Amino acid sequence: MGVFAIVGPSGAGKDTLMEGLITRHPHIHRARRTITRSNDGTEDQESVTQDVFDALLADGAFALHWQAHGLSYGIRHSELAHETVIFNGSRQALAQAAERLPDLRVILIEVSPEVLADRLASRGRETTEDIAKRLERAKQALPEGIAYLVVRNDGTQAEGIDALCAAVQPVSV
Repeated sequence: MGVFAIVGPSGAGKDTLMEGLITRHPHIHRARRTITRSNDGTEDQESVTQDVFDALLADGAFALHWQAHGLSYGIRHSELAHETVIFNGSRQALAQAAERLPDLRVILIEVSPEVLADRLASRGRETTEDIAKRLERAKQALPEGIAYLVVRNDGTQAEGIDALCAAVQPVSV
């Protein structure tokens, strides 16, 4: 039971691990994010323009919202109205999330710089310069005072999913 923010650098495998977790534990709800970008098919998201996002924000539609990488992200209140919820969060927005969700649990997905660089390059979405910036941002620490568990995702997909399931399982049964 509870709400889990899954955080880590782009390319760490957060979406893949969360998908595996949900496959094994379908009672866990994965919160759908509202994002100001078109859907590239890598996750189930609500794609909106910045004007629509701003209107939703003004109407109080979001329990959480943040900006990262020039995009706006939000999670609607209804997405958090489940017994156990996971969401792909932002390290920069954790302080806000912890304030609004006192029972929030944070899981940091870590991956070695070499593996991360390979994954980012294989996606084909970023330039070499963009990848270098992402690798630098990957070193960003979590805000002080935020407790978290670490899941290493350098190995196989199955090993990463096992590790995430183990991190969530003690409180989600």
